[in-house]
Amino acid sequence: MSYCDKVIDLLNRSYSPFHVVRNLKELLLEKGYEELKEKAPYFLKEGGRYFVTRNDSALIAFSVPKNPRSSAFRISASHTDSPTFKIKPNPVVSYKNLISLNVEPYGGLMHAPWLDRPLSFGGRVYYLDSEGRTQCELVAVDEDLLVIPNLCIHFNREMNNGLKYNPAKELIPLAGIGKDFNFQEYLISKMQGDVKEILSFDLFLYNRDKAKRVGLHQEFLSSPKLDDLSSTYSVLLGFLEAKPEYFNVYCAFDNEEVGSLTKQGAYGSFLRDTLKRIEKALDLPLEEMIARSLLISVDNAHANHPNYPEISDKTTNVLMNEGIVIKYNANQTYTSDAKSAALLKSIATGSSVKFQDFTNRSDLRGGSTLGNLSNNQISINSVDIGIAQLAMHSCNELCGVEDVEMMAKLAQAFFSSKIQVE
Repeated sequence: MSYCDKVIDLLNRSYSPFHVVRNLKELLLEKGYEELKEKAPYFLKEGGRYFVTRNDSALIAFSVPKNPRSSAFRISASHTDSPTFKIKPNPVVSYKNLISLNVEPYGGLMHAPWLDRPLSFGGRVYYLDSEGRTQCELVAVDEDLLVIPNLCIHFNREMNNGLKYNPAKELIPLAGIGKDFNFQEYLISKMQGDVKEILSFDLFLYNRDKAKRVGLHQEFLSSPKLDDLSSTYSVLLGFLEAKPEYFNVYCAFDNEEVGSLTKQGAYGSFLRDTLKRIEKALDLPLEEMIARSLLISVDNAHANHPNYPEISDKTTNVLMNEGIVIKYNANQTYTSDAKSAALLKSIATGSSVKFQDFTNRSDLRGGSTLGNLSNNQISINSVDIGIAQLAMHSCNELCGVEDVEMMAKLAQAFFSSKIQVE
């Protein structure tokens, strides 16, 4: 099975960040990684392979090399979340004989593509069981359950001239027909556990479209959540096939789409805490090791758009299926510089991975990503890279199949490299 086929399978089981982390855990456990708990001491050994989660929506995996005191870190950072809608705590809205669920936008999503298509929801639910114990269960309703209906053009004939949606009014998903609908009872009916009472939940809408290859030669991958799961999964696949020379550290953070300012986000202390605990368990010279280390911040990039050529910088030529994108910004919203980019390209030599350089037009503001946020906690040589894609932050996105393959190959080369930072 190709890397892309494996990623497609994982994408089709990624209903929420909690499901993404469950998918990552399953892959790691299959390869013999041992789960650590933040509430317990870390007992590590040379040659050991471990992972730890936080909030069930972020994960860090690492392997311990031989002679760890003289080693360095190879770190990747990607994220588990995607723009969507989150269901509110008391969501039922009734209008005449119709039942809707109240939601609020999560992240910088494009509104219009979510309308008039089958949707459902998934996430985690905390509950009391029949013995009064607090339990948690992952839930994914595998049904064409919801739809956000558009207003017909007859009542707004200017719709095609531009329409701004009000999320409190026009982006509420319709669930069905009925009266006295009890959402908690419905939720319990979709759960497997011995549920006495729902306590709370984190539930997100997801697009029911499946990940699939499309195009004249099946050269594109069309899927929800390509930003950033196409990278998150392909990097892990490369990480698992690497032959470590250093401390390999794989990070998948949550909440990047809303600024990462959470305990499980890249701006939080998760990476720093984990490295400090590794230092303590193995008596390492952490600061010296970090000076010899390199981080790749892996979050998808913007391909040149055939319908909007004017949006791309005049000297930027980023094409799908033409290689991994290295992202630069003079104001350091991306962390790449000449040194870190050169290091990455040197590491990838011989891995059949092509590279492309990306900068925004100088009069357009671009996004930031995980590298500079992680550097706020751990100052380290860092380079921002990604898979080129179109329709970023839509509920369906598009990237190149070969780029997914190249990202996995690059990750394997990165995590196997003997090249030293200095």
